[in-house]
Order: sequence, then structure tokens, then C-alpha cells
Amino acid sequence: MKRYFITGLLIWVPLGITLWVLDLLIGSMDQTLTVLPAAWQPHAWLGMRIPGLGVILTLLVIVLTGVFATNFFGQKLIDWTEALVARIPVVKSIYGSVKQVSDTLLSGNGHAFRKVLLVRYPHPQAWSLAFQTNVPNEVAIMLPEAHVAVFIPTTPSPVNGFYFYVKKSEVIELDIPVDRALKYIISMGVASGDTRPSIQQ
Repeated sequence: MKRYFITGLLIWVPLGITLWVLDLLIGSMDQTLTVLPAAWQPHAWLGMRIPGLGVILTLLVIVLTGVFATNFFGQKLIDWTEALVARIPVVKSIYGSVKQVSDTLLSGNGHAFRKVLLVRYPHPQAWSLAFQTNVPNEVAIMLPEAHVAVFIPTTPSPVNGFYFYVKKSEVIELDIPVDRALKYIISMGVASGDTRPSIQQ
């Protein structure tokens, strides 16, 4: 019975968590439909609620925003809005920090999390997974030799971690994508490679 119970957990736990996350995401995106006038909302002219229509609206708004932001007038409006936000004491600090991080992570010109490295941490006999980021020019000119900036995430929450400058000669660059390294960190090494846990017969 114990073996059957564990086998059932191996099937239902990943499936249940995946469905729960998808339901949470779709439900959150469906809330965007509430910005539409009551007569335009799908349930008003379909007579029923169809989950997922908010996802289409959210994606459409994001794409149209990107199209608008790439032209001259859109860029001017964004610059004016950001200048206005920069004058609000508390909001400017929050918005500025979030925007800088998002620009670094999402921009195609950024170099954040472009490489996965192995660095010696927390002591010389241990190795940790790290992500290469950028070394500010003010710091680079003060260092005696070539260094790389690394972010060492914690397990199982990779949003927290440590930021260090390490000698370039003392790191090992791994030929694996960032998302796979994140999977190793979040799963604490349990989900390694593309292997799947076997179920004993």
C-alpha cells in the first residue's frame, strides 16, 4: 500500500500543482476583462463565462503597447510619464528599481543571466552555481585584474542570493541554459538533467 500511495503521489502532485498554477495565472489574466464596458464583456453577449479570454486580451494589450511604444509619439508619451513618476518621492524609488531590473533581464541588449558559472562558494573546497551579470565600470577600473560579477541564488528561492565580484580565471563556465540551472537550484538538485524519477514495480 505504501508503494501504491507513493506512486499515486508521483503522478498527482506535479499534475495538481501545474493545474493550480495555470488556473491562478488564467484567473488573474481574466480579471483584465473587467476593464471592458459591461456590454462588451464576453459573458454579456455569449451568455456564459469562457476561461482564458482574459489571456488573449492581456497578450493583445501587451503587443499593442509594444507597437505604440516603438513609434515617435509613443516614446514621447512614455518619456513624459516616466519624468512625471520621477517627481513622486516614494514611487520613483520603487519604479526606478523595478524598471532597471526588468530592463536588464528582459532587454535583448542586456547581459544579465546570459551565462551559467561555477564559482568557489562558500569556501574554497565547494562549488556553487552562479549567473554572470555586469561589472560596473566604476568597479572594474578599481580591480587589479579581470573580474566577473556573479549572482549566487539561494535554494529553493532563486530570487534571493549573493552578489560577488570573482576573478575571471577562477570561474568555470558551464554550457547549459539559464532555465535548466534555475531548475537545478529550485529543485535542490533533485531534478537534474532530463531524467525522470522511475517508479518501482
